Amino acid sequence: MLATLSQDLSQPEYIHVLINPLPVYGLAVAVIGLIIALIQRSRPAQVATFFLVLFCGGIAWPVVHYGEAGYDRVLSMSDDQGQAWLKVHEHRADELVWSFYVLAGLAAVAILAPMKWPKTSTALALLTLLCSFAVLGTGGYIAYAGGKIRHREFRNEPAPSVPAEHDEQ
Repeated sequence: MLATLSQDLSQPEYIHVLINPLPVYGLAVAVIGLIIALIQRSRPAQVATFFLVLFCGGIAWPVVHYGEAGYDRVLSMSDDQGQAWLKVHEHRADELVWSFYVLAGLAAVAILAPMKWPKTSTALALLTLLCSFAVLGTGGYIAYAGGKIRHREFRNEPAPSVPAEHDEQ
């Protein structure tokens, strides 16, 4: 069993599938927590959710890294429509992953800035919440294409086309 686990963890596509829900599902949990923290006006609860937002934004980097590392293997295992959806998924991730990093930076600012400027606390919390909603939608958009790569049962439409300059990379 340990040998099998070790073998699985040496495959980048396996790690990608293992951690790719974290930026979306984790961020959804953080949004719920931040809403509750704002309603309760609890700065400690806000800080805890900001750390979760920071983690979910930052974990997008290894998700993309392992996705890119496993791209060729998944491409070779996929049927024509799966390959088309993989290209769409990669394109969306490449174009939009920056939003997760910006959100992580905003969460860091929301943690640190109120230490020096306490009056910024609520505004930064609201801004982080609004940006979290936007990035959550972005993550869902990226994940939508990813879910169709190997799951034919989820394909109820053909993959959209990817710009030619991205397809050549």
